[in-house]
Amino acid sequence: MINDRPLHTKEPAKPHRLVRFDVVVAPGFVLIELAAVVDALRIANRVTAHPLFEWTYRSNAGGPIESLSRAIVETDPFQDRPDADYLFVIGNTNQDEPALSLGSVIDRYTHRGAQVYLLAEAASRYIRERGSDAQGLSTHWENSAIFRERMEIFDADNALASRDGRVVTCAGMGTSLDVVLSVMGQHIPSAELMTVANIFLHDKIRDFGTRQPFGGAGGTATGDAELNRAIEIMQGNIEEPVPISELVNMVGISSRSLERKFRNYLNTTPNTYYRQLRLAQANNLLLNTTLSVREVGLACGFSEGFSVLYKKFFGITPLEMRHRRKAGI
Repeated sequence: MINDRPLHTKEPAKPHRLVRFDVVVAPGFVLIELAAVVDALRIANRVTAHPLFEWTYRSNAGGPIESLSRAIVETDPFQDRPDADYLFVIGNTNQDEPALSLGSVIDRYTHRGAQVYLLAEAASRYIRERGSDAQGLSTHWENSAIFRERMEIFDADNALASRDGRVVTCAGMGTSLDVVLSVMGQHIPSAELMTVANIFLHDKIRDFGTRQPFGGAGGTATGDAELNRAIEIMQGNIEEPVPISELVNMVGISSRSLERKFRNYLNTTPNTYYRQLRLAQANNLLLNTTLSVREVGLACGFSEGFSVLYKKFFGITPLEMRHRRKAGI
């Protein structure tokens, strides 16, 4: 496994030679990942002396593809002999989406020397189809949790990205910008690269080895170290919740102090925050796995009363929520 260093840049040997990106979208694609890729390329073309990057949207059959947020992208079908330097496959929140099964397409690109970047659910699909050969590759932490709850054999790395030959699996979402900046850094000088990052107000380009804030655990950034530690413990103990009385001992503060910190920083109580954290994870499993409602509840630390708590929080029963999602409502 190789960790890329995004600030290692070089002057382009052929300034006028366009670097080609094929950007694949599947139904329900995540718009922030698409924007991170193509807007970074667009801004780079704006700040460089000569536009260097071009991109083409692609899908299995071509035609219009709609995102989860209802933005529509017009796509071209795949080529038999792709000529792109890079293939980026955008995630879509559903790792079971058939359009993300791209093994033969990926082979076509890598055979012709392209680098392939799979974001979030696209990475998960690749990992599943590669099986034991893909152990330790990266995907978004939510997808890793789904793998575990499905009882699939999976030991995910929680780096922002991991390399498997010419294929790079990535966490996706906001870290997609770090990935595309890393790629661009191989073609434009560092000063221009930092200008692009500055336009995005992106103050630090994270390398591929940077750890994901797993389940938010490393990225709470409340400004209070003890509160961050308490939240990290909660996030790491979803299935078997830690009693608040034990949690405060682990953090090394009093119950009253913890209550005050949650009130001051998050306008809630520790118990309420913990319960909502577990319900959010339960909702993710409910909508993205085939686990029964009872199994979802148990996986998130609700040994009883899960459906009642779920309805109180979401205003609908777990089964009704699952049926609505299946119906596309």
